[in-house]
Amino acid sequence: MPHLLITGASSGIGAALALHYAAPDVRLSLHGRNAARLEEVAAQARAQGATVTTMTGDVSDAAAMAAWITAMDQAAPLDLVIANAGISGGTGAGRAQVDAVFAVNLHGVLNTIHPATDRMLTRGRGQIAIISSLASFRGFAGASAYCASKAAVRVYGEALRADLAPKGIQVNVVCPGFIKTPMTDVNPFPMPFLMSAEQAAGIIRKGLERNQARIAFPWVMAMGLQLLALLPQDWINRRMRGMPQKPALDG
Repeated sequence: MPHLLITGASSGIGAALALHYAAPDVRLSLHGRNAARLEEVAAQARAQGATVTTMTGDVSDAAAMAAWITAMDQAAPLDLVIANAGISGGTGAGRAQVDAVFAVNLHGVLNTIHPATDRMLTRGRGQIAIISSLASFRGFAGASAYCASKAAVRVYGEALRADLAPKGIQVNVVCPGFIKTPMTDVNPFPMPFLMSAEQAAGIIRKGLERNQARIAFPWVMAMGLQLLALLPQDWINRRMRGMPQKPALDG
């Protein structure tokens, strides 16, 4: 029975992935911040036949994450870990908000993948998926912390893939564009190529099954952003002035 662990599973891409994989022969360990929403996802996954365990908590808590991931792996060896938990918010609210974004998007990923990798290395097999973003290819005004945090995990994951491949561990970096989730519902600007979380989950699963190094989609937007990053920075910055700001984080 394959065992998958997914963070950020209470909504958005994480919830869609959990339900996409849920089946009678699958074991799911789901982590999220919202207990009620997480249990709703778990109930749907169980209705599809999956064996489901849940944990409510904060991915920025390194000790708690290590203890939970170790316990899940001891119960049944982990085959695939998807480090999906993330938050988004503009940086107009100051340093505290920047720190909050990095705590979840960067340290939360590290707190997820390292305990899992340590366990997988003892077996010489396993797969780690890191959810980054197309925003990782270029810093955008009004979302500097989000872009930087996603760039950090993308580059880290790409390097980690080369490090761990000889040891039997597959590492894949996922870079979605705009996905309709509670995170993007608050964006006060147009979102080109917006797709559903269910569509994204299907693309991600196919990419992981093929062991693609980088799963970036939609491809038109991915190509455009990579080309944009090659243009003169000052020229881009002048045209980005006045872009709509992402709203502040709740709380």
